[in-house]
Amino acid sequence: MLCPYCERDDDRVIDSRASDVGKSIRRRRECQKCNRRFTTFERVEKTSRLMVIKRDGTRVPFDPEKVLRGLQAACGKRPIPEEQKIELVRDVEEELMQIFEREVPSHEVGLRVAHQLKSIDPIVYIRYASEYFDFQDLEDFSRELSDLQDEPPVFPTQSDLFTKK
Repeated sequence: MLCPYCERDDDRVIDSRASDVGKSIRRRRECQKCNRRFTTFERVEKTSRLMVIKRDGTRVPFDPEKVLRGLQAACGKRPIPEEQKIELVRDVEEELMQIFEREVPSHEVGLRVAHQLKSIDPIVYIRYASEYFDFQDLEDFSRELSDLQDEPPVFPTQSDLFTKK
């Protein structure tokens, strides 16, 4: 690790701690040359990066931040906590990594987000679906609303109440 002050590669670790609920490691270091201290953060990099196959055939790395931005746009000012949105994105990413080895079609990402939104907030689901399914007219909206109203409501089970935050 290069010292940010003297740029020498000679330091020692003074302290290490888990940070961000186990997602990264915070290390306090001291340069052996200039004796100044600095902090570094290390995170585990996933070795198998999931690639998304877009509609035009191009492949891009799966970006949870991009999915979160789309979700936030659909939520608008709806009363959905940010933690719940982040958890939804994590759940979708985990599900995709379990089902697909290396590549996933982009429509699969959208379908999984839409499916989870149905049980969270039907208004947000309709907003997201209108973009994702590319509604062209009011008939498309009407059809999706009818389908949504015909489905029985999803209520959390007793075990869900105790396992969810």
